Amino acid sequence: MKKIRILLVDDHKLVRAGIRSLLEKMPGIEVVGEASNGRDALKLIKQLRPEVVLMDIAMTQMNGIEATRHIKRIHKDARVIILSMYSNEEYVLLSLQAGASGYLLKDAATLELEFAVRAVARNEVYLSPGASRHVVESYKKRTLTEGQAVEQLTNRQREILQLIAEGRTTKEIASILGVAVKTVESHRTQMMNRLDIHDIAGLVRYAIRVGLVEPH
Repeated sequence: MKKIRILLVDDHKLVRAGIRSLLEKMPGIEVVGEASNGRDALKLIKQLRPEVVLMDIAMTQMNGIEATRHIKRIHKDARVIILSMYSNEEYVLLSLQAGASGYLLKDAATLELEFAVRAVARNEVYLSPGASRHVVESYKKRTLTEGQAVEQLTNRQREILQLIAEGRTTKEIASILGVAVKTVESHRTQMMNRLDIHDIAGLVRYAIRVGLVEPH
């Protein structure tokens, strides 16, 4: 059976040694190289062509997120798992947006490390339970806040917001609702102030998020 080839990237030698010793005890997994920073990792990626890259998020000379972005350009088939002490939504989403297939907290148990490696090697996405919980909680809070905000809009403002999101011009909206153009503009300004949104594109994204319109 073909082994899963892994590149370890962490700026702490002892951390790399510890992870390597765990991985080498797992059947069907082979550590083919190590790097202490993102720049060195990019060089090794071209030479070694690993299936999986275990990447520390915080390193000098190119952090893990930026390195992941570059890796996906030069070796798009590589699956990157970000290793991090941070479970907050921002780091998780930035990692996934950069192209990572996994996000593993550094306090993960050995079984979780193995599960994550095998999952991303099968082209699946893996998030540590602690990290995924933070993402879900943040999303729920944000959705609740946005839902409460839309309730503060008047019925007329919700109508205008929906029509804006459907791509209607100010003149078209005024004609559809039978009001003056200035009235539409006034409602739009009030909505932007109330929702703390600064452009039409932002209003459209907001309307989609709260379910006033379906994304095209």
